[in-house]
Amino acid sequence: MEHVRVIFLFCACVLTFVPFICLAQTDKYEFPPSFNCVASGGNFTANSTFAGNLNGLVSSLSSLTSKPYGFYNLSSGDSSGERAYAIALCRREVKRDDCLSCIKIAARNLIEQCPRTKQAVVWYTHCMFRYSNMIIYGRKETTPTLSFQAGKNISANRDEFDRLQIELLDRLKGTAAAGGPNRKYAQGSGSGVAGYPQFYGSAHCTPDLSEQDCNDCLVFGFERIPRCCDGQVGLRWFFPSCSFRFETWRFYEFDSDLEPDPPAIQPADSPTSAARTERTGKGKGGSKVIIAIVVPIVLVALFAICLCLVLKWKKNKSGGRVKGPNAEDEFSDSLLVDFETLKAATDNFSPENELGRGGFGSVYKGVFSGGQEIAVKRLSCTSGQGDIEFKNEILLLAKLQHRNLVRLLGFCIEGQERILVYEFIKNASLDNFIFGTVFPPLAQYDVTDLEKRQLLDWGVRYKMIGGVARGLLYLHEDSRYRIIHRDLKASNILLDQEMNPKIADFGLAKLFDTDQTSTHRFTSRIAGTYGYMAPEYAIYGQFSVKTDVFSFGVLVIEIITGKGNNNGRSKNDEDAENLLSWVWRCWREDTILSVIDPSLTTGSRSEILRCIHIGLLCVQESAASRPTMDSVALMLNSSSYTLPTPSRPAFVLESGMPSNVSSSIEPLLMSLNDVTVSELSPR
Repeated sequence: MEHVRVIFLFCACVLTFVPFICLAQTDKYEFPPSFNCVASGGNFTANSTFAGNLNGLVSSLSSLTSKPYGFYNLSSGDSSGERAYAIALCRREVKRDDCLSCIKIAARNLIEQCPRTKQAVVWYTHCMFRYSNMIIYGRKETTPTLSFQAGKNISANRDEFDRLQIELLDRLKGTAAAGGPNRKYAQGSGSGVAGYPQFYGSAHCTPDLSEQDCNDCLVFGFERIPRCCDGQVGLRWFFPSCSFRFETWRFYEFDSDLEPDPPAIQPADSPTSAARTERTGKGKGGSKVIIAIVVPIVLVALFAICLCLVLKWKKNKSGGRVKGPNAEDEFSDSLLVDFETLKAATDNFSPENELGRGGFGSVYKGVFSGGQEIAVKRLSCTSGQGDIEFKNEILLLAKLQHRNLVRLLGFCIEGQERILVYEFIKNASLDNFIFGTVFPPLAQYDVTDLEKRQLLDWGVRYKMIGGVARGLLYLHEDSRYRIIHRDLKASNILLDQEMNPKIADFGLAKLFDTDQTSTHRFTSRIAGTYGYMAPEYAIYGQFSVKTDVFSFGVLVIEIITGKGNNNGRSKNDEDAENLLSWVWRCWREDTILSVIDPSLTTGSRSEILRCIHIGLLCVQESAASRPTMDSVALMLNSSSYTLPTPSRPAFVLESGMPSNVSSSIEPLLMSLNDVTVSELSPR
């Protein structure tokens, strides 16, 4: 009887939230608007006829009703040569009302950004809007352009990668070009290569184009791939008349998850309509049959969903066993490493092989019998990390695959032993280089702190900044799970032999549903490293992706200045000036060049200053003002993108913490290598 009540409650919950689930729309892959004023199109004066027509066209958007296919063709005015024309197009998955709202905002902002040009185009994440003094409907246009690259290059199977990429894009091009007058769009997947088992892509044309023009527009874009981004595993390209995208993960929604297109409507007096009505008994009998079939199917499907949720709930409630018959257990078992093997690899966990200690135990260097070097994290019995938490960390780390993340190789559970096995990173962590900590690779040499920092010329530091940005972007946007790291700092950035950065220690990572990543959450378990913690997290326990953005900004400034945000002050030294306040003061006083690490004797000063600017944008006091990592990646990759003016950074000192939260935070202060367990939320 208890089971029946539980099932009934679950069904009631599902039926209650079905409308909201259907209305939900996830799109976290945002970029700042890109305004393009086409100077070659000529200019107009403020009081000209064209100015009045253009303003009238933009004003008319407020009275429009949303259209089902996200495409708008507009014009205003009667004067020959002074008429204003416009075209707008939304991405396939954008809802109708959201589409129209995006277009209205884009149009208003475009005429403000391009107040005198007769031709202009703007791309927002969700829509495109362009206007002209010439007819643009039905005419292919391929300039200006906007492109994004993931910054990740294919390292093997290059020829096969190129072949499969073009094969997928060509297939999508043909489908999109063959689309009707309402929509010319295609999305789909194709076979991948080793390391990237599946490729995904989309192709989109404005539906006013002919099939040939749509085809030619996309071909024009495909031909530019080798010139800018050959071998890139992720790219997006926009033209006024078409766009396409290629990724190694599914970025699009399935048609079944989107707003349905309206049914084709025949005129009431059309012979076809009359004949169909006669055949179906005036149209009513067919509808009744459809309803009689569909409704039971929907109810059965909902019941099945309820039953699955109940079974999953009962399973979770009964306790998460580390071993079992489900897919996750099989996946975990495939990573299992024998304890005796790890003892042999680490010389029985010899103190001489110990690399460091953290909040949950020690990390050892090991070597498998085949010669592979590994890092072994042996958790202490008093760490509080149980079987479920341990398994969660395994599942989390093993499913994250990115060149800028430390890779999990395996794990071990035997008796009280809980051990994780990672790839071994030879050059230790970033703080060893920029803050002068002694570390094994250089301990055998007589190397000064300055000489260690000189190993990091600007090219290396810029590569580190870009690599960490890509790693965070993967965690926030591109991975199978959406993850907030919550403890990003210099000691958690490991450097491989080529000085490529790898983000480590996901001890504070928080796993979220796709539609929850940008939402602020609260926790009473505030843990991390002062100097890197965003103020809203350190003081109130509020965190979001912007928490990681703040930490990234601190890291960027540390890399450029060669100073740590915690250096030079103690907990009780309220008058000490920390790194952020010093850099901000120099920024305001126009002496920003003085903050650059003296060992940086080469490198583009404009590029260095741009990175400081980006760092200051990331550490702004207001979380809402900080950019997303997607925007940060764009700022780093596009020197033509105009950076906004940063506002005051947050200066959070331990001594400045409110008294009502200090007691809960003080016991959680950690050394540079401390970590905590991963936390997972259901999808």
